[in-house]
Amino acid sequence: MAKRTKSKALDTEFTMFDVIYEDGSRTSNRRVPTALLGGLDGDEPAKAAILEQDQIISEKSGKPPLAIATLVRSTKAAAEPEKRKDDRKKRSA
Repeated sequence: MAKRTKSKALDTEFTMFDVIYEDGSRTSNRRVPTALLGGLDGDEPAKAAILEQDQIISEKSGKPPLAIATLVRSTKAAAEPEKRKDDRKKRSA
């Protein structure tokens, strides 16, 4: 029988997003509070939250924030790269 694992509180408190900027650079798994999402606005509040995060980062780094081109929810596979590596090793053995 397969062992069941409890989901982490992080899974319900935050939603992860991948951000692609206008210059082509990308950041993955940016955390946005799940409470901000949903309703009529959908994922639009996530963009405002990430822009706010980018503003804080730019103030600390001294570089101007980049403009966001695309914002998509991260897939579970992208959030767990170590698990994917382990799965590949098992398949090839």
